[in-house]
Amino acid sequence: MFTLKPTLWALLTIGLVTAPSVAFSAETATASLIDTNGKPAGTLQVTEAPKGVLLHIEAKGLTPGWHGIHFHEKGDCAAPKFTSAGAHVHTAKSVVHGLLNDNANDFGDLPNIYAAPDGTASAEIYSTFVSLRGTSSRAALLDADGSSVVIHAQADDYKTQPIGGSGARVACGILKQD
Repeated sequence: MFTLKPTLWALLTIGLVTAPSVAFSAETATASLIDTNGKPAGTLQVTEAPKGVLLHIEAKGLTPGWHGIHFHEKGDCAAPKFTSAGAHVHTAKSVVHGLLNDNANDFGDLPNIYAAPDGTASAEIYSTFVSLRGTSSRAALLDADGSSVVIHAQADDYKTQPIGGSGARVACGILKQD
């Protein structure tokens, strides 16, 4: 069995106690999700990371099962259909949807989320396609017309154009800088 000498133990303990803490301060944006009736449907937070963003979602009122979720190009969530949110976030004129599509360049693409039998969904998703301010040529979420996050009625198949067959928009949240 390995044992530490008292002086080494004291040095290690002091080092742990007095070691300077490194604070990481990342820019964030948040949104309150609403459903098609304009009622609260959860919250989300987007945190800037060195090479993308981390999206934390807490949704409610969804039908159980898988749901497509995407970043949309406008910060506008007019119920009931949320079409005012526009198309998915992108930077190119010609946009191809789908995480499993070889020609994809739709920066709004995200993996599906799963709603439990009680209609709640909690998830964290990382995307390298976007940033809050357009860093490193990634699409900007907090640009002049803002952006939103939309949850769809069905799962995204990651291939079908233009939205992966994910169907109607059932929840929407406008991203706002914290």
